[in-house]
Amino acid sequence: MRLAGVRRALGQGPRYTYKGNSLAPMNCLDSEIIVLIMHSFPRLTAAEAAAMITNGQTVGFSGFTPSGAPKAVPLALAARAMEDHAAGKEFQIGVLTGASTGPSLDGALAKADAIKFRTPYQTNPDLRDRINAGKTRYFDLHLSLMPQVTRYGFLGPVDVAVVEAADLTAGGGIVLTSGVGATPTFCNMAQRIIVELNRHHPPTLLGFHDIYEPADPPHRHEIPIYKPSDRIGTPIICVDPSKIVGVVETDLEDESRGFSDVSPLTERIGNNVAEFLASQLACGMIPRPFLPLQSGVGDMANSIMGALGRHPEIPQFEMYTEVLQDSVVSLLESERVRFASTCSLSLAPEAMKKVYDNLKFFRPRLVLRPQEISNSPEVVRRLGLISINTALEVDIFGNVNSTHVMGRKLMNGIGGSGDFTRNAYLSVFTCPSTAKGGKISTIVPLVSHVDHSEHSVGIIATEYGVADLRGKSPFERANEIIDKCAHPEYRDLLRSYMNIVEGAHTPHTLGAAFKMHEQFQRTGDMRGCSWTGPAEA
Repeated sequence: MRLAGVRRALGQGPRYTYKGNSLAPMNCLDSEIIVLIMHSFPRLTAAEAAAMITNGQTVGFSGFTPSGAPKAVPLALAARAMEDHAAGKEFQIGVLTGASTGPSLDGALAKADAIKFRTPYQTNPDLRDRINAGKTRYFDLHLSLMPQVTRYGFLGPVDVAVVEAADLTAGGGIVLTSGVGATPTFCNMAQRIIVELNRHHPPTLLGFHDIYEPADPPHRHEIPIYKPSDRIGTPIICVDPSKIVGVVETDLEDESRGFSDVSPLTERIGNNVAEFLASQLACGMIPRPFLPLQSGVGDMANSIMGALGRHPEIPQFEMYTEVLQDSVVSLLESERVRFASTCSLSLAPEAMKKVYDNLKFFRPRLVLRPQEISNSPEVVRRLGLISINTALEVDIFGNVNSTHVMGRKLMNGIGGSGDFTRNAYLSVFTCPSTAKGGKISTIVPLVSHVDHSEHSVGIIATEYGVADLRGKSPFERANEIIDKCAHPEYRDLLRSYMNIVEGAHTPHTLGAAFKMHEQFQRTGDMRGCSWTGPAEA
């Protein structure tokens, strides 16, 4: 971001000083911040804004998870699509986002049959049903690549960007809300920008964001982040103000869901991970004082972070992650986490209120970055992250499936797990040992879909223990996973699979690899599987 662009967008004021090419971060920590409210952009209703988007266009939406995602304009688009369809007219758009969104965006547009294609990640049940029925074209993508492939033109032109903002200045400065995602790239690439100015988010969020886009090859340089708290960009997105065609004013909170209470199962998995990392620190396999952590999304991840924070032998640590969840807010308050770099505050309303009610406390402890930076393989490798993500199923050789049920039905998408797993100092995957009340073993001979290969996966943890796969042959990995992670009810079955073939480097046979999956599809229960002949009906 050039200095002139920041000055134009923010305006000149005595409380702003400039250092290098960006607004000096220390000034963003001041308790008093000038907020320059926009006056010159047309005010629109959500329906008027939706009318500016035409059938067949591609729209980039802000946010990352439901945090920072627009709500009023997508709802109006869905209403318009239903009206057009009722009148016999076609109306579908291509939907680009940072990651998943909320029910007002993915959910409403899916129900209205308004999505022509969708990438890169989703969690909405209505959209998932349409994808699995072949009614909506979907392609999965590593989240760090989303801004890049958009700039490269691989996804076609971005016609419109719809962006949620906490504030907007007359010079074209956009202060984002609780999630960044791929918004800077969408704004730069889009022909037109529609802003949802959401008063639920305070304009004093100015200073929490660090907006930075790398140059494209052959002009790209290293991303100069050497510790999670480094700031390298600007606090706002600067755009040509002529591209902003209108502003829709709203007052709507994020649609992030709350998290389930910690269960005995997730508590055991969390404690197993915490004990393992503490033992690695004690024996010198993790350097002191500790390494930054990345954590995935969901109840399991939230529970694991809580367990890490409670463990007496794990010191204060920092986070360099894509999503910050409820448990980390408490860890920041207790100073168990010193600093957190993230792409999104994916918080339940109560946790978000904690942050917004005490911005002065959190301002020096948090930074929000674009996903291209939060998930950058270069930065992940440089910082030496410990990555902790969730698997749907794991095979006895260490391959992980995190996206497809029975290899066919999409669950959510790969998200950012691959960005971190392939480049982490130590990559950890967690899952319960069984699903569906014990009818499914999450440990299988061969995963039905591969997202993370054995070459990238270091550690597997379930409620029964932790398997360390580093430096082990296929036979050794299989024994480690079966003995320490598989449910006792399935261990003999999995061991017997290894005895089918002799004289192989990998104890694997094509004729039996999916017998457990076939058994479940025929009977609804993997137990009773036989490696010889068809699964019992």
